[in-house]
Amino acid sequence: MAMARQVLCVCALLSVPLARSQPIRYSVAEEADSGSLVGNLAQDAALPPAQLSARRARLLAEDGRQHFRLDRASGRLVVADRLDREQLCAQSDTCTLAFELLLADPLQFFRVEVALHDINDHSPVFPEESVTFDIPETSDLGSRFPLERAWDLDIGSNSVQAYSISPENEYFSVSYGSRSNGDKYVELVLEKPLDREEQAEMDFSLIAVDGGSPPRSGTTQIHIVVLDVNDNAPVFTQDRYTVQVLENAPKGSVVLTVQAIDRDAGVNGDISYQFRQAVGQSDSAFEIDPTSGEIKLTKPLDFEAAETHELSVRARDGGGLSAICKVLVEVQDVNDNAPELVVSSFSSPLPENSAPGTVVALFTVRDRDAGANGKVSCALDDQLVFSLRPAYKNYYELVTVSALDREETAQYIVTVTAADAGSPPLTSSHTFTVAISDVNDNAPVFTQSSYTMYVRENNVPSVLVGAVSAADADVGLNAKVTYSLSAGQAAERPWCSCLSVNSESGQVFVLRALDYEQLKQSEVVVSASDAGSPPLRANVTVRLLVLDENDNAPLVLYPAPDSGPASSELVPVSAEAGYLVSKVVAVDADSGQNSWLSYHLLRATDPGLFAVAAQSGEVRLRRPVTDRDSVKHKLVVLVRDNGRPPLSATAALSALLLKDFSDLRQPHGSPATDDQPGSLTTYLILALVFVSLLFLASTAAFVARRLCKRKELKAAHGLDGADNLPSGLAEAAAAGTLPHPYCYEISLTTGSGNSEFKFLKPFGPSLTPQPWAMAGGPSEEQVFPCVPVPTEDVTSLQNSSTIFPLTSTRSAQAEALCVLEGRDAGCSLWEWFF
Repeated sequence: MAMARQVLCVCALLSVPLARSQPIRYSVAEEADSGSLVGNLAQDAALPPAQLSARRARLLAEDGRQHFRLDRASGRLVVADRLDREQLCAQSDTCTLAFELLLADPLQFFRVEVALHDINDHSPVFPEESVTFDIPETSDLGSRFPLERAWDLDIGSNSVQAYSISPENEYFSVSYGSRSNGDKYVELVLEKPLDREEQAEMDFSLIAVDGGSPPRSGTTQIHIVVLDVNDNAPVFTQDRYTVQVLENAPKGSVVLTVQAIDRDAGVNGDISYQFRQAVGQSDSAFEIDPTSGEIKLTKPLDFEAAETHELSVRARDGGGLSAICKVLVEVQDVNDNAPELVVSSFSSPLPENSAPGTVVALFTVRDRDAGANGKVSCALDDQLVFSLRPAYKNYYELVTVSALDREETAQYIVTVTAADAGSPPLTSSHTFTVAISDVNDNAPVFTQSSYTMYVRENNVPSVLVGAVSAADADVGLNAKVTYSLSAGQAAERPWCSCLSVNSESGQVFVLRALDYEQLKQSEVVVSASDAGSPPLRANVTVRLLVLDENDNAPLVLYPAPDSGPASSELVPVSAEAGYLVSKVVAVDADSGQNSWLSYHLLRATDPGLFAVAAQSGEVRLRRPVTDRDSVKHKLVVLVRDNGRPPLSATAALSALLLKDFSDLRQPHGSPATDDQPGSLTTYLILALVFVSLLFLASTAAFVARRLCKRKELKAAHGLDGADNLPSGLAEAAAAGTLPHPYCYEISLTTGSGNSEFKFLKPFGPSLTPQPWAMAGGPSEEQVFPCVPVPTEDVTSLQNSSTIFPLTSTRSAQAEALCVLEGRDAGCSLWEWFF
C-alpha cells in the first residue's frame, strides 16, 4: 500500500502543468464600453493582487490584439476597447476571445476565454432594394417564386425570424423556413390565379423581422409583372454546388461551371447567369460568365483570410423566370506562410556572472497555415552557451547553459530558426544580440614580471627613469588602473624614499639626486589597482640601479699630498736598475672603469733615472746610479682614472741618493751627533728647530686670539679629532675607497722607521692637481683653505697632545694652525726645504 501511494503521488506531481488545466471563462456583451468590468481575474486565478505587479502579469492574445486590459492593482479584467462581435467572429454561432495570463518568477500561465454575446445591433438587410418578377398569367396556384433572403449580421434570436408582406396581397403570400440540408429559403407563393387583363402589374413590400428586443426589420420592394406565356422557369442541375480550390490558384482560374435548364423555347428558354451578393460577404474574388455559367477567380484566394466562400447564382430565362442555386467554394490551405516569432521579453545586457539557466528571452511562434503546414518547431544555430526550453504551448525560453565570460566573448549573436512541417517547409529566423555586461573579475596584469630601471648618479631631481604598465581585461571603471607604491616592503630589500610613481601613467620618477657611492640599487613594490567594487590589485617589483659616474678623482694615500723632507725616499748609490724606490698608493671612490687607475711620471729632476709602473704605481730605477747623478731628486707622479672625462691627482716624491744612511735610521727629532758628516744633517736639524719655534709661537698667538673671540667660534664648523682617524682609515683601506669629507696624510719615511699621522683636513670632491704639486712644492705665499671649527671642537683640540707631533712638517703645522684660528683668508707657508 505504501508503494502504491508513492507511485500515485509521483504521477500527480508529473501531471501538474505550467497553467491551469481548465481555462477561466467569462462572458461579456458586444459593444460594451471601454473599461467595462469583465471579472475579477486575480480572484478567479487564486492569486493575490500584489503578485500581479510583483510577477509582471501580462495578457498575451493569440491574435496579437489586446481586447482586454488587466488592472494589476485590483486584479480586475476590463474591456480595453469597443468589441464588435460581427467584426471579430463574423457569422460564427459562438464568439470566444482567448488569451493567456502570463506571470514571471516563476513562469506561470492561465488561459482565459471570454465569450462575446451578441446584441441586436444590426437590422435585416435584403441584397436588393427591389426585386422584379415576370410571372406568366398561366402560373398555377401554389407556384413558388424564390426570393433572396434577408441577411442579419446578428446571430441566434437576434437574426431574421419572420417575413411578411405589406400591404397584404390577395395574390401572394410569403413562405420561409429551412430545408433538410440546413439552407434557409424565402419564397412567394401564388395564392390566386393571375389575370394579366385584370391586373398586369402589382407592387408590395417584403418585410424581414429579427427576434431582438426590440425587434429590427428590413424591407425590399417586390414588383410583379404578369406575363402572358412563359410557363417554365429555369432549373439548376444542382441546388447546391461545392468545389475545392487551392489558395495559390492563379488569377483567371475556372473554379466551377453552373448550369440551368429551361424547357421553354426561344427567348423564354434563353438563360443568363449572375451573382447575387450576400450581406457581409464579398464575391470580388469571383466573376461569372453570364452565358456559360463559368465562375473564375479575379484574384488569388487566401486560406488564412477565409476558409470558405458562399456564392448565390441566379439563372434567368428570357421570359423573366429565374432560379437560384448556392455555390460553396472551399479554400484548401497551401504552405504559403512562414512561421512568425514574437518576442515577449528580452534581457540584454546580461551580467557575465549570470548563473546557468538564466532566462534571456521569452518568445512565441505561430503559423497562420493549418494542419502540418502550421506545425512549427524551433532550433538554435550552433551554440554551446544558450539553449531553447519549451515553456507553455508554443512559448519558448532562451536560457544560458554555461558560465559566461565577457573577456572571452563580449557579445553573442543567437539566431533562432522556426520551421513548419509543410512541403517544402518554410522557415523564419530571429536574431537575439545578447550583450554581456562586465563584472570586476579580472585583476590588473603587469606587462612584465618585474622591472629594472637605471639612473645615473648626480641626476636631476624628479627625473623620469621608466614606467610600469598594467592592463585589465575588464572594461569601464573595472579596467581603469591606478598605480601606487605599496606600503609593504620586504625588510631585507634596500628601500629609499626617493622614488615616486604617477598614479595615472605609471611613470617612475627619482625625486632627488642619488650618489652611487651611498646607494647602488633599490627595490620598491608598485601596486596596480582597478576601480571596480571591490577593487582588485596586483603588485610588481621595480628595481632601480644607480649607474656610476666619474665624479671622484683619485685619492693618493701614499705619499701624502703634504709630505715634506721627512718622507723623502733614500736610495743607495749602489742600487741597480729596477731597484724599488717607492710605491704610489691611490684609490678611487668610483666603481668599474671609473676606478681603474693608471700611474704616469709627470715630472722628475732626472727623467731618465726613474720609471713608474703604469698599473702598480711602483717607482723603480731605470738604470744604475752613477757619480754624476744629483743627490736630491724630486718626482711628480700623475694618477689618472679611466672615466670619461678622466680625473686625476698628483703625488710628489723626494729621493736622496746616499752612500751610507745607516745613521739616518734614528727616529726623527733626535739630535744629530757630531760625527754625522755632510750638510744634509745640518739642514734637517735647522728645519726641525725652526718648525718647533714656529709652532710654539703660533700656539701662543692662537691661545691669545681664542680668549678674545670665544663667542664668535660657537657658530663655526666642526673639525674631527685625530683620535677618530685610525678606525676610519682601516675601513677605507678594507673597502678600497675613502669617504669624501676627508683626505689623509701619512708620513712613511724609510729613514725613521716610524709611521706617524700628521693631520686630518677637509677637502673638496675634486682632487685636481695643484700648481705647487706640478712645480715640486708650494711657493712661499701658497694659500691653503681654512675651515671654521666649533668651540667644543676647538676646546678638544687645545686639550689634545697629538695635534702637532714633533715630526709634523711646517706645512702641516701651518695648515693646522690656520684651521684652529678659523681664519677666512688663506694661510701662507714657507718654502719647502726639499
